[in-house]
Amino acid sequence: MKLTVVDLIVPEGCNIILGQAHFIKTVEDLYEAMVNSTPNVKFGVAFCESSGPCLIRHDGNDEELRKIAIENALKLLAGHCFIIVMKNAYPINVLDRIKATPEVVRIFCASANPIQVIIAETEQGRGILGVIDGMKSKGVEDEEKIKERIEFLRKIGYKRG
Repeated sequence: MKLTVVDLIVPEGCNIILGQAHFIKTVEDLYEAMVNSTPNVKFGVAFCESSGPCLIRHDGNDEELRKIAIENALKLLAGHCFIIVMKNAYPINVLDRIKATPEVVRIFCASANPIQVIIAETEQGRGILGVIDGMKSKGVEDEEKIKERIEFLRKIGYKRG
C-alpha cells in the first residue's frame, strides 16, 4: 500500500465539501441539493466513479468552479469521492441537504481552510483515509477571543442580539 498526501485547491472566497457517495446519479442529486439549499450559491461538483467506466462525473452552475472541482478530483482519483467547490454561501447553508442525499455515505470535511487529503493506494484502487483541515490549534480562547467570536457570529447574521 502506498500513502499519499494531496493538497486540494481552495480558491479565495470559496469553501470545499469533500465526501463519499455511491451511484452514478450522485452528481445530479448533489446539484439539486445545492440549488435547493440557497438560491445564490455558485458551485461545481465532481464525483469519482469507481465502477464501470470509472469516469469523473461533473456538474455545477459556475464553469470556473466546475473546472476546479474536476481538477481536485483528478488529484484525488479516490473511489466514490465527491468534491463540491462553492461560493456565495457557507457549508452550513447546504450540509443538511447534502447529507440527506440518498447516495451520500459520509462527509470528510467542509471548509475554506487549506485541505490535505490522505490517500491510500493499493493494486485495486485509491481511497480517502482522512483529511487535514487547516492548522493545528494554538491554544485556548480567552475572554477577549470569546467576545470576538460572539460579535463575529452576530455580524455575519448567524446569531441574533
